[in-house]
Amino acid sequence: MTLLYHSPDFLAHDTGRHPERAERLVQVVRHLERTRLVERCHCPRWKPLGEAEMAGSHDADYLAELQAFVRRGGGRIEQDTVVSDASFDVAALAAGAVCDAVDRLLAGDTERTALCLARPPGHHALRDGAMGFCLLNHIALGARRATDQHELDRVLIVDWDVHHGNGTQDAFWEDGRVGFLSIHRWPFYPGSGADDETGGGAGQGTTLNLPIEFGTSRREYLDCFTTRLHDFADRIRPQLVLLSAGFDSHRDDPIGSLGLETEDFIPLTEAVLAVADQFAEGRLVSLLEGGYNPGVLAGCIEQHLTTLLDHDS
Repeated sequence: MTLLYHSPDFLAHDTGRHPERAERLVQVVRHLERTRLVERCHCPRWKPLGEAEMAGSHDADYLAELQAFVRRGGGRIEQDTVVSDASFDVAALAAGAVCDAVDRLLAGDTERTALCLARPPGHHALRDGAMGFCLLNHIALGARRATDQHELDRVLIVDWDVHHGNGTQDAFWEDGRVGFLSIHRWPFYPGSGADDETGGGAGQGTTLNLPIEFGTSRREYLDCFTTRLHDFADRIRPQLVLLSAGFDSHRDDPIGSLGLETEDFIPLTEAVLAVADQFAEGRLVSLLEGGYNPGVLAGCIEQHLTTLLDHDS
């Protein structure tokens, strides 16, 4: 069975009429319950991530500033990112979900895949600041859990969100233990992710960016992702795969769009699972990032989760 992390507490991050709003998860969970996919999953209990562990990817001063801002009632913490009085706790719960999934998969239990339906998203969050709807970099914190506590020396993060995962790239730029592959629209927000950004120091060569121009065909996109992912994973040879799964590359997304259709997330998921099978004993933790058309998002996640479940059955 696939581990499925979801909680009504994620709805308490109140952003008002912002594109990254609670309705995204309301429609997703309702749809997964209606299609009875939730019944096929194991839904564990977990704890929020503590501040001491957050400090592995975020400066203490930033964490204190974020908490103080939230205590004052929230608002717009940077030009794109809105927080409410519950947002710090919700972000800590999201980071805790990813880290709990890492712990469970590496413990060698029966589950080999996990999907974290969490919010807010995280892959733009910087070490010292919020950015692009993101407060804490959950996927980076999960990778830190794997390397620092479980002592893995080969972790792969795959990011197929339509936006480049700049915060994640920065977190592991000089860390040779963590490979990072991002396929994203280019040129586009946040302006990073050129193909000559490949890492530095001990991390030289462990970052791979696949910038995709608007108008690229779906077949070309899928072929590029599958081929380059396989080749990159063959170099990294990961013991664990983490996935920043944004669905805003769908053609009907109001913010992103790279022309993908709902069914395209099946072969995308299969490609990442194939890498996990080949190198990581099937261990894959997937985390929701973007996707801002709630109805479309629900259908995409149905395809993604069904593929995970069918693979594990």
